[in-house]
Amino acid sequence: MAAVDVEDESILASIFKDSFPDNWRENPDFAAYLAELSSYGVDTLNREPERLSEERAQILQQTRELAFSNYKTFIRTADCTEEIYRDFGRVESSVSKLLDKLPSFGEKCRGFMKEAEDIGASRRMNSLTLNRHTEILEILEIPQLMDTCVRNGYYEEALELAAYVKRLEKKHSSIPVIQGIVYEVRQSAQLMLNQLLQQLRSNSQLPVCLRVIGYLRRMDVFTEAELRVKFLQARGSWLHSMLAAIPDEDPYFHITKTIEACRVHLFDIITQYRAIFSDEDPLLPAAGQVVNESAIFHGWVVQQVAHFLETLERDLQRGIGGRVDSLLGQCMYFGLSFSRVGADFRGQLAPMFQRVAMDTFCKAVQEAVEKFQEDMNLYTLISLPSVLGSAIPPAAPTTQPGTLQPPMALLNFPPLACFLNNILTAFNDLRLCCPIGLAQDVTKQLEDALIKVTKLILVFHRAEESAFSSKEKELFVQFCCAFAEDMVPFLNRCLQVLFPPSQLALILGIPPTQVHKHGSLGCIDVKNVLEPLEFVLPKREVPIPVVDLSDSLSSLTTQEPEAEPEEKLSEPEEKLSEPLQVPAETTEPSIEEPTVNEITDATDNLSKDVDLDDMEDFLSGE
Repeated sequence: MAAVDVEDESILASIFKDSFPDNWRENPDFAAYLAELSSYGVDTLNREPERLSEERAQILQQTRELAFSNYKTFIRTADCTEEIYRDFGRVESSVSKLLDKLPSFGEKCRGFMKEAEDIGASRRMNSLTLNRHTEILEILEIPQLMDTCVRNGYYEEALELAAYVKRLEKKHSSIPVIQGIVYEVRQSAQLMLNQLLQQLRSNSQLPVCLRVIGYLRRMDVFTEAELRVKFLQARGSWLHSMLAAIPDEDPYFHITKTIEACRVHLFDIITQYRAIFSDEDPLLPAAGQVVNESAIFHGWVVQQVAHFLETLERDLQRGIGGRVDSLLGQCMYFGLSFSRVGADFRGQLAPMFQRVAMDTFCKAVQEAVEKFQEDMNLYTLISLPSVLGSAIPPAAPTTQPGTLQPPMALLNFPPLACFLNNILTAFNDLRLCCPIGLAQDVTKQLEDALIKVTKLILVFHRAEESAFSSKEKELFVQFCCAFAEDMVPFLNRCLQVLFPPSQLALILGIPPTQVHKHGSLGCIDVKNVLEPLEFVLPKREVPIPVVDLSDSLSSLTTQEPEAEPEEKLSEPEEKLSEPLQVPAETTEPSIEEPTVNEITDATDNLSKDVDLDDMEDFLSGE
């Protein structure tokens, strides 16, 4: 039978193909009709479409007649069906809403039951609280009482309350009220800690510091090492606030006031620290390693010294005028006093002041060279009555022996005279703070300046040579001779005053007569300076006395250096006596500028104004 069905299916599929939908295959009437149709003959099959059409028309006619005769019934049936459909929709919607609200209703019922239970428990707790009202009130007022004690400075009472709350926390740490009280008390304790640290950041004396550290120890907030660090940090913050309040407009005023404030307040802080903390017992942290308490203290002291040195360096770079000697004396005294606490920083002052002195000297020499160039651009060779030295008066009889007299022949040549004035002014400024370690740098700088002057003289010669008369040629030769035979040797002697050969020999560990053989060390290389002018300078049978300085060096150092160990390095062996004056008869604009009238006074007062007893190491370059 299954084989027949399969065969019928294949036959139907081949005959009708897609003539009917697939869902008809499941209809039993359709299957029965196909079976019946397959049993018809050819004639019957031909008449089958007509029969079906007639049957369809007949059925439609019967349906119309039935609907016409019973239309009221159909209408009522449709109305009833519609009403029933709407009623069922409303019922279904209501049931859905009810089902949606049932869970929330159940939840609210459970919440109501729980709330009722809580209200009952609260009622019982309120009854118990009412019975214990007095004891509870005392406990609840602890945070307010603690805050009042802290804000009014009653730290003893506040510490007792904090200790009581700690015991209460150990017993009843699970109770929320107790936890709230502990939290508020800790907040007040933190406020108390801030107030105590703020007292350390103010101008507190030793009794106040002792009392504050005692309270901090009882609070048990910091370890012993942390307490030392906090103390030093707080006192350092106060010191920095004091230093920040010093006016910063004038560098000299700022640094002197800074030195005074550091010297006074730092020693107060050190005294307080040593009175409060003991240096004998080492500190043992949790790790078991020994903490060196002195390292904490000395580290802080070194930090303050470094901060002071930074301030000193900054103010020195800003410029303090001609008061370097006074500032150096104050700094040396400050450093010497700090040696008592193991923080002698005088050795770090030497490079700073040495740089300042050298920078100031270099700037002055550069300005002297630039001024000489301007003077040479405006200079013309003019015959003066004093050219040949006939009008130069002899040295005044009042000149003290041992003084260093500027060459008066330079008065005939204003550019040279003005250049020498500017160089001597730079020397006088350098004498205020003249470390022996600058001997080579100063000599090299001066030698470079003289080489530049030589080049400027050659430039002048090349520019004016074609227009020289015989008299002007003679004057130019005398100009060069004054430069070579008077000014350069005089500057060499000035260098020997600033840097005595005896001291240089003592430091170098060589005989004094051998100092001049060690390059540009307190002695200008005259040959290097004057070599470009050899074609102008007249040939001398006897060499220029200053070029060979061995005799003068020997005369200056006839005594053994060990015979005068207390000799001050800045004390001159010779003094500049008569200032160099430019004649008023000249018409050169550069003649009218001020000369070095202050040389004598500055030189005479040097030993009075500058006390270098505490600076020997610095001046000796050590």
